[in-house]
Amino acid sequence: MHNVKDTVMEVVYAVLPITIVVILLQFTIIWMPMETFIQFLIGLFFVSTGLILFLLGVHIGLLPVGEMIGSALPKTGKSWMVIFFGILLGFVVTVAEPDVRVLAIQVDLVSDGEISRNLLIYTVALGVAIFVGLAMVRIILSIPITYILVVGYGLVFLLASFTPPHFVPISFDAGGVTTGPMTVPFILALGVGVASVLRGKTASSDGFGLVALASIGPVLAVLILGVIYQ
Repeated sequence: MHNVKDTVMEVVYAVLPITIVVILLQFTIIWMPMETFIQFLIGLFFVSTGLILFLLGVHIGLLPVGEMIGSALPKTGKSWMVIFFGILLGFVVTVAEPDVRVLAIQVDLVSDGEISRNLLIYTVALGVAIFVGLAMVRIILSIPITYILVVGYGLVFLLASFTPPHFVPISFDAGGVTTGPMTVPFILALGVGVASVLRGKTASSDGFGLVALASIGPVLAVLILGVIYQ
């Protein structure tokens, strides 16, 4: 019950500022139709309820399971299993990410179906999966994250010069939406779990940086998709 209370207060503090701003604008400048304003309040209630339930689910299920999986895989003594399941989990978690689906729907709508939502979702998921696997390699081999970030973003800017202009903003948005409420908790917990076993508790900070690496993958994947379309 203590966790429930903390979660409820966390959501209230998160949603309250935008609620106050919209209400102030409604009765001072905007004066949107009352029906629309009531729909906003109803939507706000559903969003708040959903966030409370989601955050409870993250704390109760996603974080512990992600860390347990990350801790169990290295104990098999097989590095390929850590990398393989890192790739697999990175893919399936991204497919389930609601932010990715919102982006895919918008791109599908704006492009009149030229870039289908499923194609974009699976492209982004593949990019995340590959870089989560690369992050597992980084933890296993103790590769400094700076090297991977420099090479990754170097490739991003190189590909951006060969990709159709309208794919560039989509690619960077794709990198942003992967840092959503589904992907981040699971990937972070997975990385911390792996690092806590391979590098020891004192080096568990090696588990961080996975989200930074994972966000490069979709950018590169969508840029490559743009080159193929061109």
